[in-house]
This record gives sequence, structure tokens and C-alpha cells, in this order.
Amino acid sequence: MPASAPWSAAVGQGGGVLRSVDIGALELEAGGELPTVTLAFECWGVLNAAGTNAVLIQHALTGSTHVSRGDSEEDGWWEGLVGPGEVIDTDKYFVVAANMLGGCYGTTGPSSIAADGAPYGSRFPLVTIRDSVVAEARLADRLGITSWHAVIGGSMGGARALEWAVTFPERVRRCAVVASCAASTAEQIAFSQAQVLAIRQDPHFAGGDYYDGAAPTSGLGLARRIAHITYRSETEMEQRFGRAAQDGENPLHLGRLRPVVGGSFAGRYQVESYLDHQARKLVSRFDANSYIVITEALMSHDVTRGRGTLTQALTRTEGVQFLVAAVSSDRLYFPSQSQELAAALPGDVKVHNIDSAIGHDGFLTEVGTVGDLLRESFFAQ
Repeated sequence: MPASAPWSAAVGQGGGVLRSVDIGALELEAGGELPTVTLAFECWGVLNAAGTNAVLIQHALTGSTHVSRGDSEEDGWWEGLVGPGEVIDTDKYFVVAANMLGGCYGTTGPSSIAADGAPYGSRFPLVTIRDSVVAEARLADRLGITSWHAVIGGSMGGARALEWAVTFPERVRRCAVVASCAASTAEQIAFSQAQVLAIRQDPHFAGGDYYDGAAPTSGLGLARRIAHITYRSETEMEQRFGRAAQDGENPLHLGRLRPVVGGSFAGRYQVESYLDHQARKLVSRFDANSYIVITEALMSHDVTRGRGTLTQALTRTEGVQFLVAAVSSDRLYFPSQSQELAAALPGDVKVHNIDSAIGHDGFLTEVGTVGDLLRESFFAQ
């Protein structure tokens, strides 16, 4: 569809509003297909006539398309990076953020209604990072985007950004891989399996077909607790909480053996209260089946699959300019994995450091540092 078509003009107004487009049937890497796929996205700015000023921003595991406030009233998860006069200046660039295939923010996923009128539930197939990138390429076609000025992502978003550069190198001029890696490691898969099993073993999971009853909130909350421990550093949690008790609670009291609402126990340490809070927040906004589907997609992440060694796979990206960055205290995606990726990329690619004591989530909290790196590498005036 040409960039001058009414659809492109319509999506170029305002920004920060959820939209969707049907991209048709999608054959899947692991076999089978989805007979029809809707991809949800948000966008900011206006696409140029050549379809070449577009920037794709990829969200993390439980993230959404809402990168920036735009016309909405809610701050985005990378607020301050995207907008008029910001690092990614929407007076110059057309910015797109798409919801991952299998998600629960508008893109076809397990909670979507199948052809028989019932939610997919347990029938939703295994999808991979590569499948989502193929779907996103269809979205780019619908929007009239011929090539991306840049594809940018952190954590799982970094995996999707890298897969874009390898699968469609002719459509990606710049690629930022932040706090991510070339393939999920055994330890990362192990952490993920514990989270997936926490959900599947919830009494309300019903094999994934729980949509007409109680949702598996306890399992999803436990999965979030496990994940969040890996997102933060030991130093940050020790300095922030230590062994302090939650206000008004006594961890040594016999009441600690009595369950309370939220899945924890009376008499908590502050760090327990913090994890309970993180669990409640996610349970209120995310579908348990989507958590499983997207987590398993990330477990499958391996940019070399079917492409030889890492160096051989990345040879395809020879014309792509890369920004690779790591969080200094990350204990989920170690900086050494960023070094391995950079060393295998064509040319001399440096790993940039995001200095943060927070841990993996530093790619979200250190917005100023991330913005400086992007400005210097991809958006210099």
C-alpha cells in the first residue's frame, strides 16, 4: 500500500492511540498457522512519501505498545524518548510500536476469539520471535513503510530488533539491541520454565481454557515474582529493603503461617511486600495464557536457528548499523552476552555501558542514558 494512501494519512495524525490492522493468515515457524491475525500498534508522527522515515520500537515481555503519551493521558514506558523535539523527534520520524504476536494488548493471542466463536485458550499455537517479526513486516507493508530508519528494542524487544535485522536486512538501516542477546541461554530458559509452570499449576488454569471462570491469578502472580527477582540486582534490593519488616507487620509472628489476600502471608519483610505489589500490578493488566505464549517465544529465541554459526547468521546484517548496549548490573542478560553479540557482528561494533545499580530494568529506568546513546548513534542532528 503506498504511503500516500488514506490509511497511512490516518495513522499519521496524533499519536499514542491503540490501532489495529488485519494482516491475514500466518504460517508459523514451528508448524501450523493462524488463519487470521490482527496486529495492534500505536504510532506517532507522519510517514514520508518514500516510506523511509519510520522507527520501530519493540516492547519487552509484558510491555505494551504505549511507548509515549502522545494524545493519551497515560505516560509511556519510555516516556521522554519519543515526541516532538525529543530524541526520536516525531516532527521528523514516523514511530511505530507493535504488540507482540500472542499478546493481550490487541494483537491476536490466546484470549482472542477463534473462528468457532470461543477464545483460542489452549488451542493457541507455539509462536516464535521470528513469527512475530514476520507479522510485523506485514504491518509495515500495510502502513507503506519501505525501510526502517531504525529498529530499537530492549530485553525481549532487543531480541525482536535483532531478528528484524537478520530476517529483513534490506529493510533495516539501523538496529539497537539493548540488554539482550543473540539466543536465550540455559539459565534464561530455566527461569522462564519456572514462571510458566507456576501458571500451569494454578488450580484455576484449566489447561488454558479458563476464560469462562476464575483466572489463574495466583500462578501468574508467582510467575511475576520469579521474573521480577531477575529484573533487579541483589545490590538494589539489599540497599532498598535489607531485612526490614513491612510497616506494621512482624515476620516472626505466628500469624506468618496464615495466608492473606494476594498469595503472601501475614508478617512480611519489605521485599516480600514489594514482590506482592509487582504481582498484583501485573495480574490486573495481563492475561496468563499470553504470559506463557510470549515467555515460550522468548525461550525459543535463537537468531542462528537454521542459519549456521552466530558469525554466519549475522553476516546477513553487513549493511546494518548497530548499537549494542548492556546494563552494568544485569543478572538476567549478562553484559558478556552483549559482548558476544557485538564480536560476531560485521565490522567493529562497540558495546555501550548503561551504568545502573538497578539490574536488568536499568534499560527502562535509565531513560536519559538510553536517549543519549540513541541520539549519538542514530538521531544526531
